[in-house]
Amino acid sequence: VHGDNTYLKNQKYLGMSIAQKIAEIENEMARTQKNKNTAYHLGLLKAKLAKLKREVIDASHKAAGGGGAGEGFDVSKSGDARVGLIGFPSVGKSTLLCKLTNTESKVAQYEFTTLTCIPGVIHYKGSKIQLLDLPGIVEGAKDGRGRGRQVIAVARTCNLILIVLDASKPMIHKKLIEKELEGFGIRLNKQPPNISIKRKDKGGITVASTSELTQIDDETIKSILHEYRIINCDITFKCDGTVDDLIDVIEGNRKYIPCLYVLNKIDAITIEELDILDRIPHYVPISAKDEWNLDDLLDKMWEYLDLLRIYTKPKGQIPDYNAPIILPAKRNTVEDFCLRIHKSLAQSFKQAIVWGTSVTVSYTHLRAHETGRNLVCRLLLEKKKKTIITMLQSQQKSQYTIQ
Repeated sequence: VHGDNTYLKNQKYLGMSIAQKIAEIENEMARTQKNKNTAYHLGLLKAKLAKLKREVIDASHKAAGGGGAGEGFDVSKSGDARVGLIGFPSVGKSTLLCKLTNTESKVAQYEFTTLTCIPGVIHYKGSKIQLLDLPGIVEGAKDGRGRGRQVIAVARTCNLILIVLDASKPMIHKKLIEKELEGFGIRLNKQPPNISIKRKDKGGITVASTSELTQIDDETIKSILHEYRIINCDITFKCDGTVDDLIDVIEGNRKYIPCLYVLNKIDAITIEELDILDRIPHYVPISAKDEWNLDDLLDKMWEYLDLLRIYTKPKGQIPDYNAPIILPAKRNTVEDFCLRIHKSLAQSFKQAIVWGTSVTVSYTHLRAHETGRNLVCRLLLEKKKKTIITMLQSQQKSQYTIQ
């Protein structure tokens, strides 16, 4: 194994472009056997690779004018959530968009029919979900092939990614797409690693963990931190983290996005083959052309988006179930609800009197930053000094009623 200093000082390496450096490091990692003796070297290579890929991501944002995705991809975000369709050419993404949104997107039997980002809107359970039909990506998309960087840059802005696969083709396509998205900082169906780094002025690096670290040692941790020029910090592992987890936390630009694998064209395979595909996690089998199982796909999308419906109820009238207010389940405080209506409502908010099955006493007060789920809430506005809103959530339907 080449030493790290020798590797960096190689004049041929220093004269390479970023793409060439990335390819060189990936080749070096492929040539290196994976064992305890090479873990330190591989950790440093992964850190260098992550830094180079960050330069690629930053360069693509600057080239697009400060964060845009480029010409034909600048679709403004609208609705309550954004879902992106990603896949290789001719897997049925445009057909699926047309069936779900009634949006016209060019459909043909040849590859690369869609060349720009085509938006549509799904109206489901009172919400408006923006669906984006993105051009088909190819292997090497993360390195810029086939406008791949623009496609993946749009994917980073989505609340949910649908990877559309042709059920009649090898499932190796699934791994290839995952590799392209991973290379651009997207983590599918993962949670951020529970690793905290607190920088300090002096004292060196202190490593602590709440459980045994089986996949990384202190020497590798310190070498990766030194690679990022972090020489004084307290780092705490609250999980059995890996080298990749540590690099993700240091980089701080990773996107953790839920993903569904949509296996299209199941009309072209047998029942036995479908039973085998059923072993794939996070998958939904459909036939967009024949409109098979699209209802199940919509249900899964709603589940993975994890949204709440909140219904307004004018005083003395029945609730308005036609136009709910939609909130992400992770943003379920009274303040989030007020801000969703209008920021002035949150500014004039005083407190809430709360009662219901989830309250341990007859009533309590709810501040703006506290949650209002499973509770009956009455919000008081300091400005008008009178009750104007009542919130009631049905535990079965996960809905609020606002009065």
